[in-house]
Amino acid sequence: MNRPPCEVSWFSALCDDDYEFLGVQDARLQSSWDHCRDIVLQAESGGFDNILLPSGYELGLDTTAFAAAVATQVRKIRLLMAVRVGEMWPPQLARQIATIDRILGGRLTVNIISSDLPGEKLASAPRYARTVEAMSILRTMLNGEALDHQGEFWKLKLDPPRISTTSGKAPFLYFGGLSEDAREAAARGADVYLMWPDRKEAVADIIADMKSRATRHGRTLRFGYRAHVIVRDTESEARASADRLLSKLDAQSGAAIKARSLDAASAGVQAQAALRQTAGDDGYAEAHLWTGVGRARSGCGAAIVGDPDQVLAKLNDYRDMGIEAFILSGYPHAAEADLFARHVLPNINHGPLI
Repeated sequence: MNRPPCEVSWFSALCDDDYEFLGVQDARLQSSWDHCRDIVLQAESGGFDNILLPSGYELGLDTTAFAAAVATQVRKIRLLMAVRVGEMWPPQLARQIATIDRILGGRLTVNIISSDLPGEKLASAPRYARTVEAMSILRTMLNGEALDHQGEFWKLKLDPPRISTTSGKAPFLYFGGLSEDAREAAARGADVYLMWPDRKEAVADIIADMKSRATRHGRTLRFGYRAHVIVRDTESEARASADRLLSKLDAQSGAAIKARSLDAASAGVQAQAALRQTAGDDGYAEAHLWTGVGRARSGCGAAIVGDPDQVLAKLNDYRDMGIEAFILSGYPHAAEADLFARHVLPNINHGPLI
């Protein structure tokens, strides 16, 4: 089948999320400038199109500062910078995004996170309403337009900014969330709707629902899929590597790691837990979709596991369903990026979203 290109991205572990054995801290893999930069450089040399730089104010490195620094180190790869919009004044965030995009030569994309302010806890509906306002403000300013925004959370009237992006247009806004409020926010303001792993029928249902919601708002969405991956020469080797990853994990350590995350009670995290609970005794929810990662990780909790042909076939199944962007990761992140880049990436028609 002649499939259109898809974007294939990797993940840099800015939030203390890199292990050889899940649940076992390793000083060599803790978040640091050197380690996380090296993951980005590994992904670039491997040919990935983009790389997610995650964000969490209680864990790891500051994403915006890291993105600005690593932008001077890369030449081809895009950066997908996660921003916690509840913590930011949108005009200042727009200036930061525009500046980093110019350092990169126009290769910045943005992952919007609907966050609280540190010490604040908004209910879901107003928090996502604030996020929609933030996306609207960012899009207007990054398009180089005058802003007259009279919303519930911000009332701003500003001249067009002097500094915009290299292209003069707002970068793609990636956004994920499963709750009713999150889905509506994505339909109203995002460009790329991100999903965590699930059974294929559930993925198809989510895509259909989000297309319908976007249409009601006079918009269209593109779709992305965030998953871990374990690829080896043979399926038995891949499954053995998955088992090895969990071989030193105890339940108490896994629960502690998950509890550190700020999204531990979200609808998406609960869906990942349900996927794991309904998987088979071996942890596989369906062929080649292994839920073991979720035993020690809040958020994306499943991995595509198999030999190169099996992993490629799984990705192509998602592409045939409408997925245009993948954000992949593995443990340890630099080593698994190299394996995927050598065994699978050359067989995918891929490139940055345009």
